[in-house]
Amino acid sequence: MSAGHWMPAMIETFDLALPHGITLGCRASGSPGRPVLLFLHGFPEAAFVWDALLEHFAQPEHGGYRCVAPNLRGYERSSAPTEVAAYQAKELVKDIAATAAAITTHSPTPGQLAALVAHDWGGAIAWTVANQHPALMQRLVILNAPHAGPFLRELASSPEQQAASAYMNFLIRPDAPDLLAENDFARLWPFFTNMGADTGPQAWLDDATRERYRDAWRHGLKGPCAYYAASPLRPPRPGDPAAAALTVPHERLAVALPTLVIWGLNDSALPRGLLNGLEAWVPQLTVHLEPEASHWIVHEMPDRVAEVIGAYLARANQ
Repeated sequence: MSAGHWMPAMIETFDLALPHGITLGCRASGSPGRPVLLFLHGFPEAAFVWDALLEHFAQPEHGGYRCVAPNLRGYERSSAPTEVAAYQAKELVKDIAATAAAITTHSPTPGQLAALVAHDWGGAIAWTVANQHPALMQRLVILNAPHAGPFLRELASSPEQQAASAYMNFLIRPDAPDLLAENDFARLWPFFTNMGADTGPQAWLDDATRERYRDAWRHGLKGPCAYYAASPLRPPRPGDPAAAALTVPHERLAVALPTLVIWGLNDSALPRGLLNGLEAWVPQLTVHLEPEASHWIVHEMPDRVAEVIGAYLARANQ
């Protein structure tokens, strides 16, 4: 269909049953048969945070991509195993690898994404998928999600990062999901509002958006918290020396793909030091800094994010 007869992209929803027994609830836009962009959300979010970008990149003038955003396992209506071990990296990577294979079946490059775009915990998974399954994507786009190499270094040696990540040691507590749900999720809202989500110059947390979050969180918070409990990456604390002693071989962290990192510099949880030396693991690295954005850059400036990603994809396709 020509651009002159194009209708505005809409968000569709569907459940994607993966071969290993996990089902992910997905949001999507754009025509099947087009190159595919896969978007991964983080904590404590859900797939709906990508809606504006799904619709943007589905439009012919912005690439005409097939855009898909799954709810990660444990989130919203996706499968939510109860055991913490089900949220280890190998299981999360299996989900995304299977999702990429399934949604690219009818694309011009079956089995390969045009790009994997990911934020926060979605980004943590994406770094590992790019290391272990580089053939699944042509390029990688990361938004405010630390690579494990610098993150391990900063957690072990940087008091700033240790303080910024102290919340992780709360989220691994068995009672954390129940505590987070109390009093209309009173302990969750500060993840947003402490970075100006409701009052700052980039304020975005209006009543309608709050309700969308409530809808997602009412499905349960045990899965989202299990990501932290299952991960060995966290600040050291008394009685938990392994957190500071963890090392990972370089070859398990290296990413050979062309990679764009977009970073909001007002991220109080992920300071800029996490970008130092990143090129040692990611040699084909492009970094774009946004001085006025925080960790919640996807909400704060979706148009700017779309512009930067679009320009990067356009250069790659020339």
